[in-house]
Amino acid sequence: MSDTTTAPPRTDQAGGEPPGPRQRFSSRTSVLIGVGGLVVILALLVLLLLSSPVEDPAKIVIPGVSLTAFFQWLGNMGPIVQIPIILVVFGAVVGILLLLIEYAPRPGKRYFWIRLVASFAIPVLALMMLRPYQNAFVYVLGIAIVAGGVLFWVDYRAREGAGYLFQLVLFAAPAAVLLLIGLIYPFIATFVQSFYDKTGKEFIGFDNYVWVFTQPEGTWSVINTVIWVLICPTIATIVGLAYAVFIDRAAGEKYLKVLIFMPFAISFVGAGIIWKFVYDYRQGDQLGILNAIVTAFGGDPVAWLSVTPLVNSLLLMVVFIWSQTGLAMVILSAAIKAVPPEQNEAAELDGANAWQRFRNVTVPGIRSSIVVVVTTIAIAALKIYDIVAVMTGGRANTSVLAFEMVNQQQRFQSYGHAAALAVVLFIFVTPLIVFNIIQIRKQREIR
Repeated sequence: MSDTTTAPPRTDQAGGEPPGPRQRFSSRTSVLIGVGGLVVILALLVLLLLSSPVEDPAKIVIPGVSLTAFFQWLGNMGPIVQIPIILVVFGAVVGILLLLIEYAPRPGKRYFWIRLVASFAIPVLALMMLRPYQNAFVYVLGIAIVAGGVLFWVDYRAREGAGYLFQLVLFAAPAAVLLLIGLIYPFIATFVQSFYDKTGKEFIGFDNYVWVFTQPEGTWSVINTVIWVLICPTIATIVGLAYAVFIDRAAGEKYLKVLIFMPFAISFVGAGIIWKFVYDYRQGDQLGILNAIVTAFGGDPVAWLSVTPLVNSLLLMVVFIWSQTGLAMVILSAAIKAVPPEQNEAAELDGANAWQRFRNVTVPGIRSSIVVVVTTIAIAALKIYDIVAVMTGGRANTSVLAFEMVNQQQRFQSYGHAAALAVVLFIFVTPLIVFNIIQIRKQREIR
């Protein structure tokens, strides 16, 4: 007898019926509409950036519909009136978002119209209130309408059900807007600014980057930053690891850790002021502890923060290392306590001494924590500004990238140089951040 068994019909991942031609067509159509809408938005953005200013942009913008107008109106109110108005506006915005998140995804004709109106109204109102380009209101409105249409169509055709994508967008929108306004847009604007002159009007190509690596102000800031990021994390981690190992075996462990961690709780400005007294130099009686010791032994006082080359920078690094060692100690101490004691006991039975157990058992067991500490302190060293500003003001070749960036913008009004320095600093920081994220993910996988 021949086998007449037929294979069961193919089903989708949810266990339902296999997707038919209409479903595949709808999915393909939604993708095409989404891609087409993105292309239209990008084209409108290009036209927006290339648009020429008009004589009176106020005539083509709805008056009063802007955050600037709202804050100007609010600023004319008394302080007692401002607080309740801000609370009411904030509560209204949060309430509308919660209402849309909670009720809009529900099925039904009423909620369908809520989603339809919100998909268009939210981007239109947002762009109208921000009004980044008053002279191109048509393009701004076009971007908002296309974005709303694409959002509604893709949400309406979402396989998870109408309202799913809409709810997801509303949840992610506040964080996405903050990232866009506070991180992505400033980065793009700074990168573009780095190719213009100090006034930001004339395109000069890579001249600002050439200045960074050829002129003393820029060159010393790069050199010092590299030295900071090589020396400070290494020493701070080594000293913090030594503290973690020896204090764990000492009496009064809690009190000793509090004393060592206290400098980390002090701001860099406060630490700079404290250590500036230590390095203080003057004629006659010495106020600084270091010069007081030198003169007590018959030596001449030294202007420590003016000694070049690199001595003054190394003395500034001492301040940073002093403040970061406590952080390294706390993290590494917790990591050491997490190493299984059976491993050390087995190594001790095999005849390994204390140093061999530390090198072959403890250090491999806390390697991921050491990497996190080194990269975290290195990122902080790359961004250091306060210590240099308080103690030397960048004089005597002690400037670093973060300080020189602010100095070029605030003191010399050279926005092109400042932008180039910011981009160089970003290039230095990015690999460390990526490496740190990778190590943290590996550590989580092991756990």
